Amino acid sequence: MSASASFTDSASLSHVRKPRWYRSTFYNALILGICNFLAPGIWGAMNSLGAGGEATPSLVNAANALTFCLMVLSCFFSSALVKLIGIKAVLIIGTMGYAPYAAGLYTNNRFGTEWFVLVGAALCGLSAGLFWMAEAAIALAYPEPHNQGKFLGFWLTFRVGGQLIGGAVNLGLNAKSGEAGKVSYTVYIVFIVLQCLAPLAGLLLTSPKRVERTDGRAVKLDIQGSSVRELIATAKLFCSREFLLIVPLIAQAVYTEAVMFTYLSLWFSVRARALGSFLSAIVALTGGNILGWVLDRKQIPLKLRARGAFTFIMITQGGWWIWSTILTTRYDRTRPTFDWGDAGFASGFTLFLILVLAFQLQYLYLYFVVGYLARSQEEVVRLAALLRGTESAAQAVSYGLASVGSFAVVGGSALNFGLWGISLVPAWLIVKEIGGRLGDRREERERAVQEEKKESGVSTDSSSVEKVAV
Repeated sequence: MSASASFTDSASLSHVRKPRWYRSTFYNALILGICNFLAPGIWGAMNSLGAGGEATPSLVNAANALTFCLMVLSCFFSSALVKLIGIKAVLIIGTMGYAPYAAGLYTNNRFGTEWFVLVGAALCGLSAGLFWMAEAAIALAYPEPHNQGKFLGFWLTFRVGGQLIGGAVNLGLNAKSGEAGKVSYTVYIVFIVLQCLAPLAGLLLTSPKRVERTDGRAVKLDIQGSSVRELIATAKLFCSREFLLIVPLIAQAVYTEAVMFTYLSLWFSVRARALGSFLSAIVALTGGNILGWVLDRKQIPLKLRARGAFTFIMITQGGWWIWSTILTTRYDRTRPTFDWGDAGFASGFTLFLILVLAFQLQYLYLYFVVGYLARSQEEVVRLAALLRGTESAAQAVSYGLASVGSFAVVGGSALNFGLWGISLVPAWLIVKEIGGRLGDRREERERAVQEEKKESGVSTDSSSVEKVAV
């Protein structure tokens, strides 16, 4: 495509009025990130303490499996709900189920109550599927094409930000606990308060029609047609060649979460787990933002960016699984509980940090790939729902298996290693076509939206920003 045809061409941008900060894509990335931090970010903070901060992982892993099973259902129906109430309302509703789960962990930690953990997990699953779809669709549709990677990296920074804050709080409260056990129940009170703020943060998000972008282009993120038609279209998209070929890639990437956090809870002391939560967040947010920056480099052809990132991520991931399988097999025999002054701590702890970094890199790359599969803005919503639903299904299985003590020790790493191997060829068949046979569907979607606006009589010149703001 010629420079004159590009959306980011300097001539085309020279006539676009500067967006107001409170409707800019950066502002919305910030609000989306804050919502992520307060809802799934804090959920991740609890998980990053190892088994939700509990002494043993079985109950929490079973609860997480229930959460992700219900998320599969809520993700599938989420695009139809967008048709009824809009993407912003779906996002806000999606934040509301996280606090009950944190409350369940609090009552279990302090009073030994188990049923509330499962009730909280169910409520979390029903709402979280909506939130996951909505935030994914917003992250793919709101930013300018040349800012997609940075938007993703910035947004996902907040996801591990919850892990960072949770680790810091827990480290301060449990710094003297050098043995295995559960974390202080005071930690959960902080988590509950933060998660109750998530719906309020969602109210600050700009609705799609009011977003103002640096390229002057409008954002469209709604669903046409009936809800039944939307469900049928979503099912058909799931069965498409392009999506089915990346299902193994999605599964092996997100299966890792249960494996790495169960690993942390099994083999490390309370304060070592808190340190792991804190440091791994720093490593992950740094690596994720670097990858986002690289994926935005227009000086590098799209085809090379897609293939190069895939090759690096998948080759190194294979090495991490070899290392993990060796260590977990050894720990199965020796049954250690590592504190930060113990011999052997460094190798086991470093593996955890690397697994968290690798998870973040794969997670961001999945959104990069999916962003180039959608042909229309409607498909962005559907693919976001399918991506998050597939994630949920894989994590339901991973947390379910991790709740079985005999399997959690070694089986998780070995199975994830196998999934990694299975995903390589199918994923490559799609990745190699990005920038090739598939072209640049992100830019094609942008053009289609603008053509539709022109046909409906909506101006796309420099005054479009003002009209969107009305």
